[in-house]
Amino acid sequence: MEGTIVEQTKMRAAIARRMTESKQQAPHFYVQSEVVTDAVRDRLRALNERGGAHATMTVALVRATVEALRRHPKLNSVWTPEGLLQASPINLGIAIALDEGLVAPALLGADELDVDATASALRDLVERARASRLRPAEMTDATFTLSNLGMFDVTAFTAIVTPPQVAILAVARSVERWSVEGDRPVRRSVMTATLSADHRALDGADAARFLETFKQSIEDSETLLPEPELKEAIS
Repeated sequence: MEGTIVEQTKMRAAIARRMTESKQQAPHFYVQSEVVTDAVRDRLRALNERGGAHATMTVALVRATVEALRRHPKLNSVWTPEGLLQASPINLGIAIALDEGLVAPALLGADELDVDATASALRDLVERARASRLRPAEMTDATFTLSNLGMFDVTAFTAIVTPPQVAILAVARSVERWSVEGDRPVRRSVMTATLSADHRALDGADAARFLETFKQSIEDSETLLPEPELKEAIS
């Protein structure tokens, strides 16, 4: 066959090796949920109008994922030969597409960040990933991964679990849908979230409970994205 051989970069080869390992060794299963996003988008707009760090939809997704992991810590784990190691910190891997491949560095201690700190930390993580300045711990210590393709024309997708983690959340863009509320039609923005999980460590009920909490967190936008505390002026 005519064509051109494109040699694999070291990153591409590593991705191929890890993804093959994951699909061969971890029995994947998938659970989906639809999440209404109108309220959270309005909330983000309102917060950004008051200034401070620019909060994107990814910030809301990070905070909702962290809340779900807090309440369902079994998913914040890594698989080891000795058994499931439930991690204490929530080091949330963020999938970032680079020209040479995909990386998912960890937002270390994501459970300790407020809205503004999350926005700043995310922006810093993406900038350093693109500049190849990630720290070793950010590349090795993720306990769960979030993959967001909401900026593309993608309505739903499934992701491969990153070993030795036991689950990954894939989030697509919001689409407009009609639903019935009471006896009247209502148009809403709806986002599909898909959890891929390792059946060695998790069962369907674990995944369902996680997604239920994630969905509730996104739809309860004022709790998810509270107004920042007023700081006293330093004289």
